[in-house]
Amino acid sequence: MGVEAGAQAARSRALVVLRIRSRALAVALLPAAAAVILLAGIPTGHLAGPGWDAARWVLTPLALLVLLAAAAIALVVARARPAMSPTVAIAEEAAPDLYRMVRDLADRLDVPAPSAIALTPDCDSWLEDRTHRAHGPPPAEEHEDIAGAGRHAHRRHPVAPVLVIGSPFLWWMRVGELRAVLAPVVAGTGPSAHPDIAAARRFVRGLDAAVAVTSAPRRDPVSRLVLAGVGWVARVLLRGCRVHAAEMERGVAAAAAERAQAVDYGLRIVAQEQVGLAYAGWDRLLTRVALPAWRMGRWPSRLDAGVVAALTELSRRDRLAEGFASRLGERPACDLLEEPGAVDEAASLLAARLFHGGPAGAGPDWSPVDWSEYPEEVVDRKWRVDAARLHRVLDALGVRPAPGPTTSGTGAPTLARVLDHLTGLSADGPAVPGGGRTARASGGPVTGAGPGTGASPGPALPAAAPADDDEDLSGTTPRSAALAARLSAELSREETAAPRPSPTAPDATAADPAAALWDDRTLPLFPLQPPRTARDLLADHLTAMVCCAAMDTAGATPGLDWLDGPTLLVDGARTPDLAPKVLALIEDGDATPLRTWLADLGIRPEKPVRLA
Repeated sequence: MGVEAGAQAARSRALVVLRIRSRALAVALLPAAAAVILLAGIPTGHLAGPGWDAARWVLTPLALLVLLAAAAIALVVARARPAMSPTVAIAEEAAPDLYRMVRDLADRLDVPAPSAIALTPDCDSWLEDRTHRAHGPPPAEEHEDIAGAGRHAHRRHPVAPVLVIGSPFLWWMRVGELRAVLAPVVAGTGPSAHPDIAAARRFVRGLDAAVAVTSAPRRDPVSRLVLAGVGWVARVLLRGCRVHAAEMERGVAAAAAERAQAVDYGLRIVAQEQVGLAYAGWDRLLTRVALPAWRMGRWPSRLDAGVVAALTELSRRDRLAEGFASRLGERPACDLLEEPGAVDEAASLLAARLFHGGPAGAGPDWSPVDWSEYPEEVVDRKWRVDAARLHRVLDALGVRPAPGPTTSGTGAPTLARVLDHLTGLSADGPAVPGGGRTARASGGPVTGAGPGTGASPGPALPAAAPADDDEDLSGTTPRSAALAARLSAELSREETAAPRPSPTAPDATAADPAAALWDDRTLPLFPLQPPRTARDLLADHLTAMVCCAAMDTAGATPGLDWLDGPTLLVDGARTPDLAPKVLALIEDGDATPLRTWLADLGIRPEKPVRLA
């Protein structure tokens, strides 16, 4: 380990952690040591008398009990599997240029090279220790081949940590930028190789894994009682180590940053701007573009390539990002991979699992979709499914089209039926005077149809919005609140009734052994957004109905906007001004802005639309 001040501070904190471990061991051995002294007094004739005999009878079983408890705790800590980040493993044969770049970087920094490289579907990079036996590290000779050549094969060296790289970095960054960003990360292998720091990290990781093991639900009361004691001891030790372990990691990071200053320092300042830009584009792509597809049972298979398109579009719209697109003429870091398409697909599937909870492999209800197919396979289908759900709920409410010259005589679903219902003009009940908002839309029961209509109530659905949606629906009209509550209940019923696919494909573990090292039952690990509110659901369904009417009556087409997701194209141009009109209808019961917008684009709400 180098002479950096941070490295010395990290080592001193590691020694404190190890002293805590030693003290815990001493406490466990203290009763046994006292019992040995008492027992040794018998043959020597010392410590004789009734009092000493009673002490032997009490302390010897206590010492045995403490030793057994200490052995059980040590066994759980040693065998507990530390947490491992879900990643896509990159073999050296799949990315020889990337491994060569990392090795050269480690040589320039004078630190051990990482033992392997893996990708994560996130905008971050770090070193991860996977030397625990449960992680199944490769044989020592493979590590020698990856981490550094020229070393004697018969000598045993500590296995270097794995370098985890954010997959969006490889597609958006250039080769020089990636090397500059990875320099402080790779420099962390130097302090990680120090025996004291490595031992302290293993101890803390073992305690953390033991706490996780003891927190798992179990039915056996005996094992629950034993593991409760083990968990209590592990938590006490973790609390004692917490501050020192955190300071140790800060020292390691400071030492790595100090050592990396000599490598591409000027370029790293520029590359850090790309890190923030990549994070913004990745977050936007996942929440606006990928999430609608995942909800439809499709997963985009080129998410990392989509980041480039999204950030290029951002640079076109935002003057602050104008200079970033000019970098695209340089060599991208993904050229360091032999098959970037296959790696992108694997990272995209992992992203779908982590952020949405999808299965581990493709299936009839979980299939990949290419960006060229996204408008037809995702956008069009999503809008028509939402529009069909909206009309099913209207049927359940007993809503009938308002009589008039624009009413469709075929009984087919129309946009006019929705507009008339929300403005109080439909035949299901009397109009709401003024269409004003309610002070508390969900304060009382909301009936399915107006009085005196004789309409069938339809399938049984909850009559009012849940309590959590009361505040969300307080600024809407009574009809909007009732419709939103019914939509929310219908969607919940569909999600409950839908068969949940198995998260792990039959051959997923065989294809990727690392997939068995993290629990599928915890998916999604990082949900992108909280559950949609009833108001949001109603706005989405109304927008979908308007878009279906535009496609079927005005020749509009579904499109993909890299920053905003599904979009409606009229004559090849986006229509970004639809949302305020929909909100005016929901909140005020005023359909005039929306009807004017429809008329300007030639959309006929009275015409039937095709549903899913």
